[in-house]
Order: sequence, then C-alpha cells, then structure tokens
Amino acid sequence: MAYIDYYKVLGVDKKATQDEIKKAYRKLARKYHPDLNPKDKEANKLFQQINEANEALSDPDKRKKYDEYGENWKHADQAQQQGNPFGGGGRRGGSGGFGGGFGGGSDFGGGDFSDFFESMFGGGGRQQRNAAKFRGQDLQASLQISFREAAETHKPTITVNGKNLRISIPAGIANGQVIKLKGQGSPGANNGPAGDLFITITITDDPIFKRLGDDLYLTNEIDLYTALLGGEATIDTLNGKVKLKVPEGTQNGTKIRLKGKGFPVYKKEGEFGNLFITYTVNIPTGLTEKQKELFKELQGLSK
Repeated sequence: MAYIDYYKVLGVDKKATQDEIKKAYRKLARKYHPDLNPKDKEANKLFQQINEANEALSDPDKRKKYDEYGENWKHADQAQQQGNPFGGGGRRGGSGGFGGGFGGGSDFGGGDFSDFFESMFGGGGRQQRNAAKFRGQDLQASLQISFREAAETHKPTITVNGKNLRISIPAGIANGQVIKLKGQGSPGANNGPAGDLFITITITDDPIFKRLGDDLYLTNEIDLYTALLGGEATIDTLNGKVKLKVPEGTQNGTKIRLKGKGFPVYKKEGEFGNLFITYTVNIPTGLTEKQKELFKELQGLSK
C-alpha cells in the first residue's frame, strides 16, 4: 500500500511541537468520529488514519523512530539489532520495503491501511476508538415571539430534533438575543457530554409602539381645538390606556415622557424603561363657510 504521511494526516509540520500535534489530533478526531458520522465511510477511514498518526507522533520515542524509518518504524528495534535491513532507512533509503529481513512488500499485510492501528491496540482498534469521549455538537434554533410576549415572562414549548423542550423567556428580552440551553444539543459520543442548544429570539413589530432598548415611543394625535384650548388625550401603554392632560397651546411635535411606562428591563424585576409620546395636531379639512368665517375672525383678533 502507499506510504501514509502521518504529519499530513494531522495537518501539521514535521517540526510541530507535541502540543500542536495534540491539538490537531483532538480537533480532527472530534470532527471525524464515527459516532458523529455514522453513515460516512470516508469519515471512518480518516478517523482510523488520525488515530494511527496520533499514536506514532504523540510519543517522542515513537515519533523519533517514525521519522527515521517511516512506515516501518514499528520494527525499528529489530532493524537496529539486524543492522538495518531496510536498505538504508525505510522510506528514505534504497528500494524501500523490508528486503530479506522480514519478507513481503512495503505494507503491513495489505488492506486499506498499514496494520499499525490493529497491532498497536492488539486487534482492539475499535475498542480504543470507542473509548474516547467526545462532546456532542451544538445546535442552533430560532423562535419568533410577539412584541407583547417579549414584555412578559413566559414559557413556550419548542421542538428541536423531534424533542419537545419547554423554555423560559424572561420579560424584556431583545430582538436577536440568543438563549443558551446547556446540554440540550446533540448527544456526546461514548458517554461524552452533550452539546448546547442556542436559540435566537425574533420579535415581531408592534403597530403602536417602537422600541429602542428599554424605552418605548409612540405618536398620539390630538385635534386642533384640544391643542389650542387644552383638554385630555387617551394614551396607550403596555398596561392599558391612560388619560393625560393636554395643556392649551400645545404645539405640533410636542414630546412628553411617562417615567416607568416603557419596556421591562431584562432580568430586573420591577424595573422599566420610559414611554415617550409625540403629539401630532390634526388640522381640520372640509370647513363650512361659517367655520371659515370664525377662523378669519380669530385670525383678525390675533393681529
């Protein structure tokens, strides 16, 4: 079989440190673990190669022998005793292969891989593979709620991967905010810990209020006569309607603030933002002749 370069398998340089090799192995082993890729034959094949490479390179003594003898490193001790029958050093010298010292070709008995993996674990390669614990993958989900739902703590039920989960959404949550549910992701391999579930919250717009942080904004229309003479205006809040006094001579675009009538502050019970109201004055149209005469009279008086 073709020579397997363990450095290339792990994606590291030949001068890589032991920590770099360890880090590369963990990353690749988790990615290609058969329990996370149960139907991927190519992933299973790569996983075996990754384990072979790690066994050869993670131990300094074995790595030294591998660097010297290549795929024949396992027989390095025997080679030294017999005067190096590899013909000048495994993959670097002569014709390669074993020559007369061991017989056969340059592989370890055919098959898709060298027999290093099986021999190293005494025929128990699968058991060694399954002994490693791997954390499950994290999952992503999304949940859309209404503006009014976001203003109250509630516990909806969502379905993720066929599993029903009841989650708690605190009042005051923001649009686009992510909730993390620890251990609710994909199960781990070989009794490894499960991954986490991340739920992105989407909040629909409200027809009345505009939200900026914990503050709410709305526009309220008053008629010309209330603006001129004063009166009352009925205002919407999250807790229902309230009546406010409108001072006489209120100008179009006048803004007022209702303290503590805004959106609830996230995870701070009893705290709320403010409600800001902008008055718009409705100018009457379709005036009768009598009304026009009165406005003209008023106009004259104002001069």
